[in-house]
Amino acid sequence: MRELVRTNDIVLVSAIGALLDGANIHHLVLDQNMSIIEGSLGVLPRRILVHEDDAIEARQILTDAGLSHELRGDD
Repeated sequence: MRELVRTNDIVLVSAIGALLDGANIHHLVLDQNMSIIEGSLGVLPRRILVHEDDAIEARQILTDAGLSHELRGDD
């Protein structure tokens, strides 16, 4: 799995999820419930991951949507 985005913005997480769903790219959102466990209110960032084989296409979709500034570095 390859991490695409790490953010505290739940609206951004939802928007990215919709873009990836629209392109039929399976993705995982990790750490969604950590803020509840830790007792904070969205302080801990959520991570969006895609399969290694879909990473290039997913990065291009986010870039085309004007979200390239949100992308994590491509190792």
